[in-house]
Amino acid sequence: MKAISSSIPRPLPVGARLVCADNSGARILEIIAVKGYKGVKRRYPAAGVGDIVVVTVKKGSPDMRKQIHHAVIIRQRKELRRPDGTRVKFEDNAAVITDAEGIPKGSEIRGPVAREAAERFMKIASIATILV
Repeated sequence: MKAISSSIPRPLPVGARLVCADNSGARILEIIAVKGYKGVKRRYPAAGVGDIVVVTVKKGSPDMRKQIHHAVIIRQRKELRRPDGTRVKFEDNAAVITDAEGIPKGSEIRGPVAREAAERFMKIASIATILV
């Protein structure tokens, strides 16, 4: 896991619902914690592209539902600015279910993956179909 090169806005607070973009059996995820978040008193922990979050599965296969997993956010609707000045935004908020180190549980990822998440987690980059 490498450091992120650009400053990414964190638009996904605790309680946000995400699309699960892999084939692990989950469809809708809800953020319940953000790993490594150092915040301010009374401020909700928030996450952005490339962050590891703790999620619970709200919709999906019965063996995945009501379970707690780690996930990596690969897309966000809020635009992010890259060091070269370009701005990127996606049409949905999506994550991939992983273990605590960032190794994905599924074998394929549907849709594009932000380059910031792919640079940080090489295993996610290797199973991604599109890198943006």
